[in-house]
Amino acid sequence: MAAHLKKRVYEEFSKVVQLPQEEAPAKKLRLTKPSKSAALHIDLCKASNPTDALQYLLHFARSSVEAESVEGVVRILLEHYYKEQDNSVRLKIASLIGLLSKTQNFNPESILDDTLNTFNTEKSHQVLAQLLDTLLVIGTQLPESLIVRHRLIEVAYKHLSDTYFGVRNKCLQLLGCLGNVDTPLNKDGQGLVPAVIGDAQSLISDYFADQDPRVRTAAIKAMLQLHERGLKIQQTIYDQACQLLCDDYEQVRSAAVQMVWVLSQLYPESIVPIPSSNEQVRLVDDSFGKISHMVSDGSWVVRVQAAKTLGNMLQVSPHFLEQTLDKKLMSDLRRKRTAHERAKELYASGEFSSGRKWADDAPKEKVDTSAVNLIASGACGAFVHGLEDEMYEVRIAAVDALSALAQSSASFAEKCLDFLVDMFNDEIEEVRLQSIHVLRQISTNITLREDQLDTVLAVLEDSSRDIREALHELLCFTNVSTKECIQLALLELLKNLTKYPTDRNSVWKCLKFLGCRHPTLVLPLVPELLSTHPYFHTPEPDMDDPAYIAVLVLVFNAAQSCPTMTALFSDHTFRHYTYLRDSLSHLVPPLRAPGVSGIEGSGSVESAQLFLQQSLSRISTIHNLQDPGAQDLLNFTIRDLQRLGELQTELAGAADFSATYLRCQLLLTKMLEETYKLEFLYSGLENRQVATIHHVRLQAKALQLVLTARTRRGVEPLISVCEKFLQEVESFQRLFVVELPHLQESFVGKLLDLSPKLSACKPGELVKILQTTLRQSGFLNLQLPKQVQRASATIIEPTGESDNPLRFTSGLVVALDIDATLEHVQDPHNTVKVQVLYPDGQSHVIQPKPGDFRSPGPHRHRLITQVYLSHSAWTEACQIEVRLLLAYSSSRLCKAVWSDSSTEGLQPAEGATEGTIPFGKPVKVFIMPKPARR
Repeated sequence: MAAHLKKRVYEEFSKVVQLPQEEAPAKKLRLTKPSKSAALHIDLCKASNPTDALQYLLHFARSSVEAESVEGVVRILLEHYYKEQDNSVRLKIASLIGLLSKTQNFNPESILDDTLNTFNTEKSHQVLAQLLDTLLVIGTQLPESLIVRHRLIEVAYKHLSDTYFGVRNKCLQLLGCLGNVDTPLNKDGQGLVPAVIGDAQSLISDYFADQDPRVRTAAIKAMLQLHERGLKIQQTIYDQACQLLCDDYEQVRSAAVQMVWVLSQLYPESIVPIPSSNEQVRLVDDSFGKISHMVSDGSWVVRVQAAKTLGNMLQVSPHFLEQTLDKKLMSDLRRKRTAHERAKELYASGEFSSGRKWADDAPKEKVDTSAVNLIASGACGAFVHGLEDEMYEVRIAAVDALSALAQSSASFAEKCLDFLVDMFNDEIEEVRLQSIHVLRQISTNITLREDQLDTVLAVLEDSSRDIREALHELLCFTNVSTKECIQLALLELLKNLTKYPTDRNSVWKCLKFLGCRHPTLVLPLVPELLSTHPYFHTPEPDMDDPAYIAVLVLVFNAAQSCPTMTALFSDHTFRHYTYLRDSLSHLVPPLRAPGVSGIEGSGSVESAQLFLQQSLSRISTIHNLQDPGAQDLLNFTIRDLQRLGELQTELAGAADFSATYLRCQLLLTKMLEETYKLEFLYSGLENRQVATIHHVRLQAKALQLVLTARTRRGVEPLISVCEKFLQEVESFQRLFVVELPHLQESFVGKLLDLSPKLSACKPGELVKILQTTLRQSGFLNLQLPKQVQRASATIIEPTGESDNPLRFTSGLVVALDIDATLEHVQDPHNTVKVQVLYPDGQSHVIQPKPGDFRSPGPHRHRLITQVYLSHSAWTEACQIEVRLLLAYSSSRLCKAVWSDSSTEGLQPAEGATEGTIPFGKPVKVFIMPKPARR
């Protein structure tokens, strides 16, 4: 008893109290990237010789560096720079500093002082040149900092006297790229006088006479760089630039050509004296003559540069321009002394005519050799020299220059026509092609003579298709002078058509424009071209002959602007016009011929517009694209509208727009059909995959709703559609509540977040929300289940290979045996149907009896049934198409459709089928309904 009491005491007074355990604060981890500077420092310290250090630097140059690490890396590089004795390693370090300063989001001003300090100890010329290049990179990264620019220019001034050409080159390049266009700054940041700008130009121009040609080239390029940055170059350096045109090195001469051209554009009307005379000419004319002289330079690079530059000098006087086409110096470019000046000179010499020499005192009409030329004799015929150059690059540049100058001067275009036509016979295809293109560009200012046209048409024998098509394009926009030219062009084009049948469309297009441009020249040729006779009937030509079609295209396009030409047409010509107007409407224009039916031009356009309106009104009767025949009607309408746009170019835009809109409607419908295929044509799907399919279907229906709101006016038609869509969203939420956590960022997830707002908003607001949600929703990834099987069907009987038709009496029926194997079809008794398509568009869908299905193995079924056919009498045997369909209904719950355990005995309601999916290859069978005997 005492023990029992003791136990009760312990039970009453001994309690176990469990204190809540304090959670330890979570440790925060900070992820850091390995330091680039530390790794580089370790690598450079490991280098035992300059070769190893150079290899480490080359390896480091291939890796990327973040902006926040650049400054530390530069410090490490400069530390090793001062320790390194090898010039190649220091050169690479200087190059790396310039490369690192280009890093995005990095301010290179933080490393400028350290980089400038390296100049105090550097003795190597190559390293100094690389350091100056690094400063140039830093300066271009900081274009707004005037102080930085001033410091860099000061360094360039200091090293301009270096003995190494590379250092002087980089200094000049630095001055050209960073030289102050506005008022420069001194060391205190205060503005200096603007005269320093002129001093900078004079300093650069002093190096035009440097002993090294590379420095002279760099000086010219630096001056050009100043010009590109907005500084107006002084005219005083024009004489220096002209002297550089005679330099011994081609790089200098090429840059000098560019310099002379820039000055001619800055001071075109300035007057410059001609050496060794009192004559003066405009600067642009003088520079044109000097650059023309460079077309005969010994270097083909300079010749190309000179020829290209001539094409940009559009302010030249006409007589200077025309001199480039004649190798002999024209008289108006010579300074001739008057008779009074010559007599005065003779009197001053004290000589008179002795009579021993015949006509020694006669007036001298010819200019003697001592006369002053206003243009260098080497510049005469500059384009002639350029077009005859041995290098095809020079010839192409000369052709391009002729094109630019001819487009600005109609008289020059006429004079250079013969030279361009001669280039059609060049041995290089590229030159011939460019000449054709150039002549096409100036064709509005010229008219071809018969001899010129003969040379042009000879190119049609060329084997290159590009050459021939370019020539066809040229003839489209060329004017010819006589009807013989039209006849010659037609004959050569027909020969081209015979030799190269693939040029048919190009030749037809060419003749179309020839006829449009020369109606009066084509008119006298019509009886000969159409082989008509005033008294006798001539045979009707073959409409399948491309040459005859080419002639008709020429004549019909000429007749559009010549109303009297249609009186020369024969009856079959009018029939051929009607045919070509329908088949080649882009080549044959509408004609007006009173009293002849089918030729009125306005009728075809009006009928096309009527057809367009009828097509659109026909499809306006469609209320639901799921109705039978609705999609076929859309397909036929799209085909008709596309053909209408091809036949009537005036209505091409409206027809194509309508066809594209209808195609969008079909795509939405097909998108819905594809989602039903995904859901009902494949077995083994899990609830996750079915939810993804329903999600895509909701997106398609949302697109349809947005499209309906944009195309229909009023709110009433949208109310029922919006209510139906919201019901489908609620149904989705109810069916796939388990999968909703996986759809947070998807279209449905965002809609469900807005569900309280959706139910209360108006149809217009709902459409805007759907449109915004569709754009912002993310892509929903598809996770495949363990095993997916596709439902398939194979029709064994009938085979479709027999040519003997199945005959039966019209009005009666005939039985067609169907034998097919089905694989992976769920519930085939209720879903599999047989469809029969007749040639007249009728279709019958037959539901097989449940006893017609057999199950020879797992997931396999055998369908053996009979289909009864009946039709009215036919005149001949035709094929019918037999196929198997898989019926579906979205009212079946996803798990009820694909689950094998929970709802195995669930049967769909009668008439619950929403659509069918064709699966399996169809079979065609010959049948012949015979008329009933009486």
